[in-house]
Amino acid sequence: MKLILLPLLLLASAFTFAQQLDTPNYTVEIQQLCPEGEVQCQNVLYKGTSKVSGASIELKGKAWHSLCADGVTPCRFLGYQFNNGRIRYLVHDSGLLQVIGSSGKVLLEEQGVWDYQQDTPHEDPDHSTQTEAETKS
Repeated sequence: MKLILLPLLLLASAFTFAQQLDTPNYTVEIQQLCPEGEVQCQNVLYKGTSKVSGASIELKGKAWHSLCADGVTPCRFLGYQFNNGRIRYLVHDSGLLQVIGSSGKVLLEEQGVWDYQQDTPHEDPDHSTQTEAETKS
């Protein structure tokens, strides 16, 4: 029994987080399947679903970073890249979804909004920083 649980725990720990991007016509779910702290995750899943037709596509890809001055070290996180044959899917950190054809022509470009609800800590809506003692005085 323990031998079965160990791989399941390791698999669950590999799922660092899932994010959802909502654009006017698509819902895109991104899952990084790398251990926590791995900067350039090479194992990212993309599931895009059309809000119009309901059709969906699943792709494997990687995190996308600019490189530092040395040309090797990852510097700034840009988003995610996925390939479907010669078609490139780019999901920018800013929420921009782009699909680029084999000729380099932009086939789709939609601005979306990231859903970070699952990662956002709960905050008091009044954002008060006073303690109870300060409030009473």
